[in-house]
Formats: sequence, structure tokens, C-alpha cells
Amino acid sequence: MTEKKSNKKTVIVLLIIAILIAAVPLFALKDADFGGSDDKGGEIISEIQGEEYEPWFTPILESALGGELPGEVESMLFCVQTGIGVGIIAFVMGRFVERKKWKDQINQQETTTTTA
Repeated sequence: MTEKKSNKKTVIVLLIIAILIAAVPLFALKDADFGGSDDKGGEIISEIQGEEYEPWFTPILESALGGELPGEVESMLFCVQTGIGVGIIAFVMGRFVERKKWKDQINQQETTTTTA
């Protein structure tokens, strides 16, 4: 019973920490620019070299379509990628939980057979 309470407290503390990690920068840096990093690398290279940065290659889909992807399509692809990643992480974590249950069940069976 104390192990479940300990786990519950740990989960609550970790959730609070995760929320604080996401929320504190928004309130601490009120006028900060939280833009994406897609173009920041090229901007920094241009500042260092003093000339316009020219990419080494063009993305495959941009070449095939003859232009950039619409923002909605980029967002959709990002969401699909995120969903796949979350699915993999959830699967692995589920396997760890099941492995622990199987080990606990085997240990319980061993203890009942040795005491009988």
C-alpha cells in the first residue's frame, strides 16, 4: 500500500515539474520571441560569414512539388511524426509494465510452490 502511495506522489511531483518547465519561461520572459529554429541556423551562418547563406540541397518534396509545402501539410506531417513517436514510446513503456507484471507473477508462483 505504501508503494502505491509513493508511486502516486512521484507521478504528481513529476507532473508538477513538467508543467513548471513549460509555464515558467512564458511568464519569466514576457517579451521573448519563441520562434522556431528552422531559419535560425541560416541566419546565424549569414551573420558569421557576412554573406547570404545558401543551402546545400533542396528538400525532396520541394523539388517534386516545385515549391514549398503549404503550412497545413507541414503541420499535418509533424503531427503524424509526433503520433508515431508517442505510439512507439507508449508501446515500449507498456512492455516494461507487462514485464514487471510477468516477473511479479512468476515470483509469486515460485513462492507459493516453495511454501507448499
